[in-house]
Amino acid sequence: MNRRLVISSSLIVMALAGLWVYSRFNGSVINTDNSAELFNKEKIYLYYYNPDKDRDMEGNIQCSRDGLVRVDRWILSNDLIKDTVQLLLKGELNDSERLRGISTEYPMPGFELRDYKLENGKLTLYFNDSQNLSVGGACRVGILWFQIEATAKQFPEVKEVKFMPEEIFQP
Repeated sequence: MNRRLVISSSLIVMALAGLWVYSRFNGSVINTDNSAELFNKEKIYLYYYNPDKDRDMEGNIQCSRDGLVRVDRWILSNDLIKDTVQLLLKGELNDSERLRGISTEYPMPGFELRDYKLENGKLTLYFNDSQNLSVGGACRVGILWFQIEATAKQFPEVKEVKFMPEEIFQP
């Protein structure tokens, strides 16, 4: 009887440890053949939008940074700024985040980060927008802009964010 209890307890501990690892790394597939990869992941933040956090006293959406909501992710990257912005643009929200009211218009077909340049704290992001999806109403494009800007500014070396071509994110 004691042997069954020990085996059952061991299985429960292993299952809980597995769930912890899974949740810690956001459900990413972890290659157990290369345990060094596990320890090279960086925690980054993506900023999406929750309209419920961005309302005035009358309940109107303000289209401000107040609606930005941080979600945590772990990534393996050789180019952290570029990979983080690209991950944001994928718009991959999990069910829990959606249930909390978090949303995004990303991904947008034909909208992609082509390149970037960081000089003296100024990050310039170069985009392709083959379907002109980054233009529209001031509220919408402001929120799209704010999501990228907040995501990029998490890095201490980024003080300012500029978008190119200048025609993107125009109302």
